[in-house]
Amino acid sequence: MTQTMATLLLFLVVVIVVPVLGRCPPPANETDYQKFLRQHYNKCGMGTKDCPSVMSERCLSKPCKAKNSFIINATTKQIQDVCGKGGTPVGGDLRQSSSPFQVLTCKNKGSESPPCKFQGVKSSRYIVIACNAENYPVHFDESIIP
Repeated sequence: MTQTMATLLLFLVVVIVVPVLGRCPPPANETDYQKFLRQHYNKCGMGTKDCPSVMSERCLSKPCKAKNSFIINATTKQIQDVCGKGGTPVGGDLRQSSSPFQVLTCKNKGSESPPCKFQGVKSSRYIVIACNAENYPVHFDESIIP
């Protein structure tokens, strides 16, 4: 391989492959409920120092979100129950949990452009979520300290 061909190949890798690898598209055919879980639920729990890696893995850091909350140390059934007997209506399709959940809120302390500088704060909070017609959570609206 000549020097010119090697240079051209390197150029193509940098121009074509690197930008594709850097993108973070959401999964294809993701339902609103699956998107809710990806953006706001962590079944393995999280520590306050996990925000940067989890936000990146979940495609929530391009551009850097100002803030994102994760429900931790709960099951999907417990969260889904807020859409039924485990929650009370608060207007429209929003429901507030009857019991508090552990919530980790990741806040960006840097700019909107990567690299993001997320810091986490963990607390026990009532969650307010929107539910669809099938009683699945589809939007995390807010959380309230008891």
